[in-house]
Amino acid sequence: MTAQLIDGVKLSQQLRADIAARTAALTAAGHQPGLAVIIVGDDPASHVYVRNKVKACGDVGFHSVLEKYEADFSEQALLDRIAALNADPAIHGILVQMPLPKHIDASKVIEAIATSKDVDGYSVLSAGELMAGLEGFRPCTPYGCMKLIETTGVNLRGKHAVVIGRSNTVGKPMALLLLQQNATVTICHSGTPDLGYHTRQADVVVAAVGRRNTLTGDMVKPGAIVIDVGINRNDEGKLCGDVDFDSVKEVAGHITPVPGGVGPMTITMLLMNTLESAERVAKRA
Repeated sequence: MTAQLIDGVKLSQQLRADIAARTAALTAAGHQPGLAVIIVGDDPASHVYVRNKVKACGDVGFHSVLEKYEADFSEQALLDRIAALNADPAIHGILVQMPLPKHIDASKVIEAIATSKDVDGYSVLSAGELMAGLEGFRPCTPYGCMKLIETTGVNLRGKHAVVIGRSNTVGKPMALLLLQQNATVTICHSGTPDLGYHTRQADVVVAAVGRRNTLTGDMVKPGAIVIDVGINRNDEGKLCGDVDFDSVKEVAGHITPVPGGVGPMTITMLLMNTLESAERVAKRA
């Protein structure tokens, strides 16, 4: 069998069209969604990511603010800017691009963002809300993975899901989101002996460790859903994921490609979180 491809580009376009329509309605009612993006330093990749995020805001009708600072910008000055944006009613989401220069405590910066505007979903309070099943912001990449799984039409209730990776940004929140859909979840990581033993039992596998060929075809249950979060380079320098795509696609039922799978969804879900933040504000008005 050959797996059905889960097209992240197509789904992202569909979701952005919905976001744009909801944004137009919200803006007409006087509540245009606003996202503030802060970048400190001159990391080239970070500047590319930031440009893409700001462009995406414009494409769906958001108000956006981009603040660029030199690498020697002080931690206190950054915290002061965040405090000002927290108080700005035109801003519904605040994103500080990582990594930050070494003299700035990233944890302190993340925790300074108001929970109601933490559209990355990275703060301790946001993580607690997710764990408790409360209304809050889901980290963008796991949120996108859930939307991709949703397109398969598979009901996750009672399904066994294996998450490979335990990061605070992907692995742990991914497991919680799968639990919310009544899946039985196993979290595997670098300390897990015989990874294949666990993945061969899984109806859903999410690979998020940042190491290519972590999951191969002989490690996959026939018909399983495989979501590849990894971003790596192969020996030829081409982009690849954590999954050995060629072998796994012959066993799995559904699979995301790299590129074109999870990647396009991350910024889209950032837009979705920002829109949801604006909608909550409008509801309270």
